[in-house]
Amino acid sequence: MDKILRIDVGAQGGPKAVETGLGDYKGLGGRAMTSGIISKEVPPLCHPLGEDNKLVIAPGLLSGSAAAMSGRLSVGCKSPLTGGIKEANSGGQGSQVLARLGYAAIVLEGKPSDDTLYKVIINQDGVKIEADNSLKMLGNYDVVSKIKETYGGKFSSLSIGPAGEMKLSAATIAVTDMEQRPTRHAGRGGVGAVMGSKGIKAIILDDAGCKIRKPKDPDKFKAANKEFVAGIKKHPVSGEGLPAFGTNVLTNVLNEAGGYPTNNFSSGRFEGASNISGETLAELETARGGKATHGCHTGCVIQCSGTFNDKDGKFLTKQPEYETVWAHGGNCGIDDIDAIAQIDRLDDDFGLDTIEMGATIGVAMEAGLAEFGDAQAAINLVKEAGKGTPLGRILGNGAEVTGKVFGVERIPVVKSQAMPAYDPRAVQGIGVTYATTTQGADHTAGYAVATNILGVGGDVDPLKPEGQIELSRNLQIATAAIDAAGMCLFIAFPILDQPETFQALVDILSGFSGEPVTADDVSALGKSVLKTERDFNTRAGFTSKDDRLPEYFRKEKLAPHNVTFTVSDEDLDQVFNW
Repeated sequence: MDKILRIDVGAQGGPKAVETGLGDYKGLGGRAMTSGIISKEVPPLCHPLGEDNKLVIAPGLLSGSAAAMSGRLSVGCKSPLTGGIKEANSGGQGSQVLARLGYAAIVLEGKPSDDTLYKVIINQDGVKIEADNSLKMLGNYDVVSKIKETYGGKFSSLSIGPAGEMKLSAATIAVTDMEQRPTRHAGRGGVGAVMGSKGIKAIILDDAGCKIRKPKDPDKFKAANKEFVAGIKKHPVSGEGLPAFGTNVLTNVLNEAGGYPTNNFSSGRFEGASNISGETLAELETARGGKATHGCHTGCVIQCSGTFNDKDGKFLTKQPEYETVWAHGGNCGIDDIDAIAQIDRLDDDFGLDTIEMGATIGVAMEAGLAEFGDAQAAINLVKEAGKGTPLGRILGNGAEVTGKVFGVERIPVVKSQAMPAYDPRAVQGIGVTYATTTQGADHTAGYAVATNILGVGGDVDPLKPEGQIELSRNLQIATAAIDAAGMCLFIAFPILDQPETFQALVDILSGFSGEPVTADDVSALGKSVLKTERDFNTRAGFTSKDDRLPEYFRKEKLAPHNVTFTVSDEDLDQVFNW
């Protein structure tokens, strides 16, 4: 990965592509690359949908190699949802293929002169950009189908649905999986809207004829990778729970812990949780001829995904993930797994973030637009967003906009981004992450649930403030480094519990680069990413007052534990004082 592909979408005569060297960005990958370019090249006060914003797509440092779990893709920009810096992370084949094509990043910049839609085709022969208005307002599934008809072969694609074209703040970028289905999404913060603002509908990646990226020290790399895989497979979470039941294994766990947000964060337990749990979902998938265990990209050894067939045994969607099942399930009082899977398919097709949309519908239900538990009403609301009706455009711009329009006080957002599937009152460590991360409320930025609830990497009482600052701080640093490497976040489970597995990861990085790498180097990488992101947000106008949860989390007690969020503001301000 020795080059950056820059596409000026506002060039005279249509978008123009140019390849450049890495320059100041040498040695960066994934989130370190996206945040580095955005922080240096994008004016922090620019309009997120204007010509000065950029969309950066970057594979991780290890992507395209034989390193296990290294296929995560980072997408960065100034977020139209939060107004701050954004890195949205996705699985699928895109990162592996882009890295093997030799690109450390694709940068979309400038502003189109008209409303022509373009597709970008990248293979070992170079880059082509073609106008294709036949793709206008197509869903992601139809876009991929048309790409297959035109190009065939084993391509990977990144695309936006109607939500991205309409520049809705909940719009995603779809990335195809190994079966060439648009089921993996860079979902958070409206990255799809920025791609839409650049007039790019799809990026088609074909690495036919390209070789796997080779390590500089093959023997060290191979031995470390073997040790790393063994560590992943022997950990009970990454080696047993996730492969058997997917991420949705957490539904019963969080519900029992009293931290499962129900009916727009009004309770910590959902009576219908067992009907939509990972165990129930896996059993149903298998009975209908789908798969309960499946990988989203080559090199995945955890296999936490799956395939969900409808009642007729026909493929409907990928296995709905825990966040999706919660967002469109318990958060809306819905315990119908078929309805949730149908909404998941709609979100993927329209190109909408399942977390943001589930939180939005929960707010809409509180506003009286529908009753909690009404699955058909929830389906209809998502369809409104996909069609771009006036109501749909309100919903498609997220929970905060919807709450403001309909006069709802209880809106579960930080920096305008909706909270995921863990109530911060019952899981106080994740509350610290929600409040302080540069990304807006984001569980993946520092997954304190691992230690608060699962007892991974230690044991910090989820109901008390003690220890939560240090926990979130350390996890945010580690996560930024993992995102830069292109590794799946779920490697955190074994590396937190098994020192030898963490050392194997360090040795993989060292063996691949041919340079000595230490644990301190990994920590320094994570800190540098966070520093870069916080600098951008500061220049964009963010202050410590933005590193807070909504007021009602300190005032309203959450059943069943009857707790509030009790980490003080003074302590929240210490997260980044390392």
